Amino acid sequence: MASIKDVAAEAGVSVATVSRVLNDHPSVSEDARTRVLAAVQTLGYRPNAVARSLRTDQTRTLGLVISDVLNPYFTELARSVEEEARALGYSVIIGNADERPDLQDHHVRTLLDRRIDGLLVSPADGGSPGMLDAARAGTPMVFVDRWIPGVDVPVVRADGRTAVRDLVAHLHGLGHRRLAIIAGPAATTTGSERVEAFREAMAEHGLPLPDAYIGQGDFQAESGRRVTEGFLDLPEPPEVVFAADNLMALGALDAVRARGLRVPEDIALAAFDDIPWFVHTDPPITAVAQPTGELGRAAVRALVDRIEGRPPQSVTLAARLVVRRSCGEPAPTPHSPVTNRSKS
Repeated sequence: MASIKDVAAEAGVSVATVSRVLNDHPSVSEDARTRVLAAVQTLGYRPNAVARSLRTDQTRTLGLVISDVLNPYFTELARSVEEEARALGYSVIIGNADERPDLQDHHVRTLLDRRIDGLLVSPADGGSPGMLDAARAGTPMVFVDRWIPGVDVPVVRADGRTAVRDLVAHLHGLGHRRLAIIAGPAATTTGSERVEAFREAMAEHGLPLPDAYIGQGDFQAESGRRVTEGFLDLPEPPEVVFAADNLMALGALDAVRARGLRVPEDIALAAFDDIPWFVHTDPPITAVAQPTGELGRAAVRALVDRIEGRPPQSVTLAARLVVRRSCGEPAPTPHSPVTNRSKS
């Protein structure tokens, strides 16, 4: 692959001039600009990728592209990212992909045009062409929460497998046998991993998981509502609905209440991704909690290491089960503590 020096040599200009041309700097003559662009075309460079590789100064700004700003999990993640970045002397520009790969690409392009020093991305729907191009072009980048197998980018994530196994064991211990899951998008690593962990945990306890008890959601509340309505219409509805994220859990709760049913007396409910107001629902919702704050902080530290020339490290933290009362757990006595979510 040709280097930036090759582009400069082909055009008969300096590397700095190539950089100015590709960044549309006004100080370059039209003759030099024409020769540089012709050299880029001859060598098959993509101008945006070249411009990224020519960055000679820092803006002390990071880009964060999250999957859904309305999801409380990502809101908390963004807050921790901003706080840690500020502590390290960086500012953050946030883009909301709204679970859309095309919108993710839009934000990636916009952030790179603003000459951010590095990107934190929670890939939407398995990735998007622009984001993948940026990663492969060497843009300083860290995946947070979700990742893309085979792409050489550090990953900061939580491992929820043990917590899901603990949840299924907990439900089994309460006497539940018919457990259903509202899955996230299979194209995302978090969507596929949580279903696989749930399936494995069910098998460990000898519990069947028929196809009718696996509903396909999209990490949005409406899909949780729709899938739960389908579960409730089955000849033998499940005893427990496990939603693979918090918004789908809220949609499931809406569907149950719309039928005049009660949690947990008529059907139990559990969720992946704890959120603060799960404590305040009636009953409080049993959930798998991720160390969201620490994930955000660790992701920023990994990205800053990459930007500042230190080897970045992937980080995997553990999620944990938080037991409340939405699955038929006994109410706490005046002398027994209530297990609750601590701020990460």
